[in-house]
Amino acid sequence: MQELTLLSRAPLTFGLAGEIYSQNADTFSEEVVAEYEKSPADLVFDCAKLEFLDSTALGTFVRLNRIAREGGHTLKLCHLAPRLKKLFVICKLDTVMEIAE
Repeated sequence: MQELTLLSRAPLTFGLAGEIYSQNADTFSEEVVAEYEKSPADLVFDCAKLEFLDSTALGTFVRLNRIAREGGHTLKLCHLAPRLKKLFVICKLDTVMEIAE
């Protein structure tokens, strides 16, 4: 189960907790896109409490990054655990979206 909390609107900052995987990735994406459509802005995800993600979740972040870029905005992931950051690096996703400490 994942928990998504809207922390700020400018930039559009979300706190993530729990797990994002195939069974909840669509819901996660829909919630983020709904907030983005209300008030388009850069997307920032605070991943300090994110415990797990799978390949479906990686694809979801790619899709959200595309939506942000098409709107002239960016996507940034912050506070990823080293083991989760490694997944983004292995897939070279750190070259298309910002991964901050």
